[in-house]
Amino acid sequence: MPTPLSAKIDAIYRSESRRVFATLVRLLGDFDTAEEALQDAFKAAIEQWPRDGIPDKPAAWLVSAGRFKAIDGIRRRARFTAYDEVAETIEAIADETPASNEREELEDDRLRLIFTCCHPSLAPDAQIALTLREVCGLSTEEIARAFLTPAPTLAQRIVRAKAKIRDARIPYQVPGRDELPARLESVLRVIYLVFNEGYSASSGATLTRHDVSQEAIRLARLLQELLPEPEAISLLALMLLHESRRTARTSASGDLVPLDEQDRTVWDAGLIAEGSALVQRALSSGRVGTYSLQAAISAVHADAQQASATDWGQIVSLYDALLRLEPTPVIALNRAVAVAMHQGPQAGLVLVDQLIADGHLQNYHLAHAAQADFHRRLGHVAKARAAYERALALTRQEPERRFLNRRLAALA
Repeated sequence: MPTPLSAKIDAIYRSESRRVFATLVRLLGDFDTAEEALQDAFKAAIEQWPRDGIPDKPAAWLVSAGRFKAIDGIRRRARFTAYDEVAETIEAIADETPASNEREELEDDRLRLIFTCCHPSLAPDAQIALTLREVCGLSTEEIARAFLTPAPTLAQRIVRAKAKIRDARIPYQVPGRDELPARLESVLRVIYLVFNEGYSASSGATLTRHDVSQEAIRLARLLQELLPEPEAISLLALMLLHESRRTARTSASGDLVPLDEQDRTVWDAGLIAEGSALVQRALSSGRVGTYSLQAAISAVHADAQQASATDWGQIVSLYDALLRLEPTPVIALNRAVAVAMHQGPQAGLVLVDQLIADGHLQNYHLAHAAQADFHRRLGHVAKARAAYERALALTRQEPERRFLNRRLAALA
C-alpha cells in the first residue's frame, strides 16, 4: 500500500511532470535528453524527499535536479569526447535562474513547447502525435490506439519530428507578434483535430474517445490562459459546448443519437454556461474569426431547451458569415443542413446536390448521408436508398454504420 509521502510524490508527478519537462527541454535543448533528465529528477526525489522532506517549490527542485543530472551524464560520457566539445555542450545548457514567478515561468515553457510541436514545417500528423506525446504526456501506445495507427509507425513519426526540430534548429519559443496569427492558427488547428478525433472518431468501434478529447480541452485551457487571444478563447468555448453533449450522443448500447433526438436534460449545464460565457467574451472583442463563429453556432444549439426551439435562422446567418471567412465544402455542407432545417429539405437538397456534383464532397460520407436524409424527408425512397448505400460504402465508423443501416432498413 502506498505511503502518504509516495502518494504526494505521485500527485506531484501527475500535476507537474509535463511542466517540468517543458522547462528541461528549454534548458537542455533536446527532447530525449529532457525526458531522461525528468526521470532522473523524480528518481532523486524518491530517494531524497523521504529523508529531507518535500521542498517548498517541488517543481523548481525537480528542474534543478534534472539539469544537474543531465550535466553529470554529459561529463560521464566525456571520456570519449574532446574536452572542448564537452565544455561547449555544458556551457550551452542554460542556467535555471529562478523566475520571479515560478508557475508563470513553467507555464510559459509549456506554451513554448506547444508552439514547437506545432511548427508549420512539421507534417500535420506529426504535429498531433508530438503534441500528445510531449505536451500531454500520453504514451506512444495510447496515441496509436486513439488514431488506429500501429505503435511502431507512430513512434517513427515522433522520432522523425524530433529529428526535424533538431536538424532544422526550430526555435523553442512563442512566435513574435508579427508571426503569431499564422502560428497560432496552426496550434489551434492541431488542438481541434485532437479534440475531434476524441469527440467523433474517424473510424473504429466507438463513436468517442473521452480521454483524447479531454487532453485537447486541457491544452486549450492552458493556451487561452497564457495567450488570451479571441480565437483561442473561442476554440475552448467550442469544445466545451460540444463536450456538454457527449453523454447524450450515444445510447446505452453505444448507438449514435442524432442532435434532434438527444435527451437535452442530460447535457452538461456547467459546460454550457462556461462555454457560452467564453463565446460572449470572444465576440465582445470585435475580432470575429472562424472559431468564434463556430462557437456561436454551438451556443445557439445549447440555448434551445428542445430541438424544435432551435433558432435555425440565426444559425444560417452565422454559417453565412463563417462561409465568407472560410469557404470550404464542409462548411458549405453544414450550412446546407441548417438551410434545410430553416427552409425545408428541398432547399437543403438543392445545395447538397450541387456540392456533390461539383466533386468537392463526392467521397465524403456525411454529404451522402445528408442527401439521403433530405430525400427521405421528401418521400424519395429510391433516391434516399441509393444515397444511404453510398454513405455506408464510405464510412469507417461502426456506430455511424449502424445508424445508417437503421435508416436504410426503415425505408422498406
